[in-house]
Amino acid sequence: MADMGSVRHTELGAFLRSRRARIRPADVGLPHGPRRRVPGLRRDEVAQLAGASVDYYNELERGAGSQPSEQMIAALARALRLTADERGYLYHLADRPVPPHNGPASHVHPGMLDLLTRLTSTPAQVITDLHVTLVQNPLAIALFGDHSTLRGPRASFVHRWFTEPDARSLYPEADHEAQSRAFVADLRAAAARRDGKDTEASSMISWLLGTSAEFAALWADHDVAFRRDDRKRLNHPELGLIDVNCLNLFSEDGRQRLLWFTPATGTDSAGILDLLAVLGTQKVTGPTR
Repeated sequence: MADMGSVRHTELGAFLRSRRARIRPADVGLPHGPRRRVPGLRRDEVAQLAGASVDYYNELERGAGSQPSEQMIAALARALRLTADERGYLYHLADRPVPPHNGPASHVHPGMLDLLTRLTSTPAQVITDLHVTLVQNPLAIALFGDHSTLRGPRASFVHRWFTEPDARSLYPEADHEAQSRAFVADLRAAAARRDGKDTEASSMISWLLGTSAEFAALWADHDVAFRRDDRKRLNHPELGLIDVNCLNLFSEDGRQRLLWFTPATGTDSAGILDLLAVLGTQKVTGPTR
């Protein structure tokens, strides 16, 4: 990547500093600390929240680093709680096109991101209506694996569910048929809610109809139903079978959902979920839902 020596990239550094200064540690789930000498967040805290090295973030603020990727810009926008307009401006300063709506680098609804930050004792994540994971808390990564590297059609778990057998390993085989039906009905509901000019959902549906006989058969049933609160069984590679309640909070336009997972009543799942923090993140292949 070329060095960021232009006036625009200098402005990017100034913009990052200005946005960093307005965020209180408590806004992003960080302790205030007794010796805080700067307003807002420190550089190392922003780097931590965005998953970047401190040296790299320091260079960005100086306008001297390499051009940040779209994924890094999205991570910085989330770390700094930028509005949609501010996020678009950040992409402009970084000489990057704003990603299509609902891709892996989509802007996360600020209210959902705030709630996700506060959900520290239960797995939680924000997904799109096409089941693309936008952001996960550490416990969700420990439960499902890290989905931040998935790109293109594979970023959607619905796509992976009907095209990659390994994607189903997190659910017991006895539950696969019910999950398939639920995913297809949910996709039909999501497609119907979108603008008629939107091609993202229609392209996915057309591709799956021509690729997966199972999907085509279920699509022909014309079932339509958003996935809302649900109880499910999950297979974790180290913890075994976990019974959880999956709870949903929808954004106003229905295109994003905050999911959080609680232990099902009458099971030993509470103790099992407590072990997630001990195990740390696991590099496993698992679903978004």
